Formats: sequence, C-alpha cells, structure tokens
Amino acid sequence: MLHGPLAHHGYDWWWHSFTAQDAETGEDKPFFIEFFLCNPALAEDQPVLGQLPANKAMGKRPSYLMVKAGTWGADHCQLHRFFAWKDIALHGDAPYRIEAADCLACETALKGSVAITPEEAAAHPEWMCDAGTLSWDLAVDKQIAFNVGYGASKPLRDAEAFAMYWHAEGMKSAYRGEIVFNGKRFIATPEKSYGYADKNWGRDFTSPWVWLASSCLTSRKTGKRLADSVFDIGGGRPKVYFVPLDRRLLGVFWYEGKEYDFNFSKLHLMVKTEFSFEELEELVVWRVRQENIHAVMETEVFCRKADMLLVNYEAPDGSKRHNRLWNGGNGWGIVKLYDKLDGRLVQVDEVEATHIGCEYGEYAEG
Repeated sequence: MLHGPLAHHGYDWWWHSFTAQDAETGEDKPFFIEFFLCNPALAEDQPVLGQLPANKAMGKRPSYLMVKAGTWGADHCQLHRFFAWKDIALHGDAPYRIEAADCLACETALKGSVAITPEEAAAHPEWMCDAGTLSWDLAVDKQIAFNVGYGASKPLRDAEAFAMYWHAEGMKSAYRGEIVFNGKRFIATPEKSYGYADKNWGRDFTSPWVWLASSCLTSRKTGKRLADSVFDIGGGRPKVYFVPLDRRLLGVFWYEGKEYDFNFSKLHLMVKTEFSFEELEELVVWRVRQENIHAVMETEVFCRKADMLLVNYEAPDGSKRHNRLWNGGNGWGIVKLYDKLDGRLVQVDEVEATHIGCEYGEYAEG
C-alpha cells in the first residue's frame, strides 16, 4: 500500500498473534510477530530511526522495516529489529512476501529472529524495545476473514480517505511450528494456537485505539467449545479526509458459521456503538455494546496489567504520541449475543472467551 503520498508519509504492517505451548511443561504462552514498513521514499543506506535525537534535530522522518516480536505474561517483552529498504526483498501484490536476512513474512509462513542484549537496549532508546532473544519458524493458515467493506475498498484506498485502514484476513488463524524465547522452546499447534492475523496501513494511527479478538470461545448455553467462531472489534476514532468520527468501532462475531456484522461504514446496518476502558490497580477492563438493525453484541474483557506491555510505535511523521498503549494477548471475558425479533432481544448465546488479544491507548497530551 506504500505508493503515492503514502510512500513519503505512510506505514504498512502485518500483525500475527497466537498461543504456543512450553515444550517441556505444556503451559500456554502467547506470542506476537509483526512486520512494520515505513516511508520507503525516504530510504537511506541505514534504517532511519525517527526517535534518534540527531534525526529529530535534522527533521528526518523514519524509514525502515521493523520486525517486531515478543510475548505477554510475567516476562512480557517487545523486541525490535530494523532493516534499511535496500536490504528488503518485497513482493507487494497478492500474495505478499517480505524478506530481510533470515526474516520472512508471507500469507502462509513466518520465519525470523530478533536478539537484543540488555546493553544494546539501554544504549539505544530510539529502538523503543526491551532485551531478549526470540526466533520462530511457523506455518500460517488463515481460516476466517473479517472484510471491513467499503471503508477499505479500492476507491477509498486510492483517495487515501482514511488516516488508518484495517483488514483482518485471518481473524481466526491456525499456527504450526516452533518458537524459541530466551533459550526456551515452545510448540504451536493448529488446535491450540487460537491465532489471529491482520493488516493495518495509513498515514497515522487512531486515538483512542481499541482492539479485542478471540477464537477461543466456549458456549455457556451448551458448555461446548465453539469450533467455527471468532469475534473481532477494532477502531476508536477514525479520520475520514482528516475529519474525525468520534468513538466508532468495527466489529464482527462469526458465530458457528453465521456472521453478525457491526460495521459503522455499512450505513444500511444503522450500527450504534458504546465503549469504555477502565484502568484499575491490577486490571484493565473494556466494555463494548454494539447494535445493528438485526442484533446486539455486548462484550466485557479483562486483562492483568502485569501480563501486558505498553507497545511502542512511531508514526510516519516521526512523532511518538502513543506512550500508554496497553497491549495484551491473554485477556478473558464474556460476549453476549442477541437477535432482534419482533421488537425484543432474544439471546443467541453467552460466550466465555479466553486468549483474547486486547489493546487500548490514547495519545499523550501535547
């Protein structure tokens, strides 16, 4: 997507999150891997890091591929590895393919490694990351997509109408392979990976920034796992032609083969959304209520702050305004789904969700 004006002022990223199991104990461990591309038209022989004081002083904006990888839990961390554009092999058309050194991302595979020493992390705050080592070799099977519709259609993409675009090609995805984190081996299997894959691109981020998603769902109605189900909620305050649309979310619940769509850009659905975020002493809490002409979805999600990280990105203009962007991969909660029938709500199901990917942040003041 980084052509035209976005080549000079734009980003394009592919995000993957999933759960793997400790090879020795079988314990669950959530991971994430992301390939983040920024400002190809500003490329130099070395990655241009926007938070480097010398680059700030010269007015240089970021330009690089950032391979971002990490984990959630008590030992949560985010690790960043940067590449100059001259060191990237990129096939941008479908199917996409990005390669740099031993790092690869495409529709069906993820490979790579990041290694940051404590001394490097301390000496390079412009890297915006922690210390640690992580390597991965994974097969990806994207099973259910969330097509956001007109908001990401070609006319609005070509016009760059939105500041931030989103497409979840694999809101339910299965991962298979091996991860090694700080010397410890983990195995991902399709049945227990509870995976997620999406793509964002644009010229800026959103504030507030909301994301909630899970395919690890159990029906309280039957007590059984929902094998063909996933929900996904994202957005916050989208900008259309630089005009903000306050507190709008895109949401969907794919419930055992039936899609419940809560997409504000589909005007015929007359979607209404209410959401809140609360930061408590040990937990953070999301509450979302979405309604269309056919159905209602009520979502409440919790995550332990000790398991989360404050995820770091810099925008294409070199600013870093998201400095408290809570990001987690082991949230839990309840989703209540209702049909509208003859002017009343009839509950479809009340669903227990775990392994929830979750995010919330607002721009720092000033």
